[in-house]
Amino acid sequence: MKKMKMKQGIVKQMLLTTAGILLAAVLTSACFEPASAQTPANETSEGFVLLAEAVPDVIQEIRYYTTYNFVGERIDGYEEPCAMLTQEAAAALKEVSDDVLAQGYRLKVYDAYRPQMAVDHFIRWAEDTTDTRMKEYFYPEVDKDQLFVQGYIGTKSGHSRGSTVDLTLLDMKTGKEVDMGGTFDYFGQRSHPNYTDGLTAEQINNRKLLRDAMVRHGFRPLTTEWWHFTLNREPYPNTYFTFPIKSTLP
Repeated sequence: MKKMKMKQGIVKQMLLTTAGILLAAVLTSACFEPASAQTPANETSEGFVLLAEAVPDVIQEIRYYTTYNFVGERIDGYEEPCAMLTQEAAAALKEVSDDVLAQGYRLKVYDAYRPQMAVDHFIRWAEDTTDTRMKEYFYPEVDKDQLFVQGYIGTKSGHSRGSTVDLTLLDMKTGKEVDMGGTFDYFGQRSHPNYTDGLTAEQINNRKLLRDAMVRHGFRPLTTEWWHFTLNREPYPNTYFTFPIKSTLP
């Protein structure tokens, strides 16, 4: 009987020891598991910076935080009126800012990083062809049911990769935006960087001034929007981020 009880005690002790080892392994795994494994890569702002801190000379007018945009309401994901970019894009934009400052201008940013939830908001809006409240201001030449067909709205945006910025120039002498011969987010040929029909020599030169400065410092332009530029060497060329925009990085 004593031998049997002793054997049972040994077995019980072995089971408890094994359970302890397994529990310790689980706890250790949880404590030391990399953050990237716990949080999907596109949901973290690691590698991003606030533009106000990285490029303090930039003026910001974040249109999608306001109701003055082609949708006509604040866009999902814009929790605060601030711009964010990847560290690499912000560093390159700092060079652009210094460049144009020496010429008497400042950069004015309308949009930078754009979460995927904002793009999804655009898609829902575009699918509702009855909502045309901002047509007069942003797309008078295009029927709303053609916005997908003509490429003005898409299911993905380079902005969501974090290295694309929409911007213009502000003349430091006048304190006003320079005349680009067209407004930000206007859906039409007039927004094409190389459009010249009816534009003055000054308007054409202003577009060239912005484009040349951006290209000099590593950005590439878009053929359909004079204000849109993407860093050539994007750090996240295949990742579309989802975290919201706010002044405290998540």
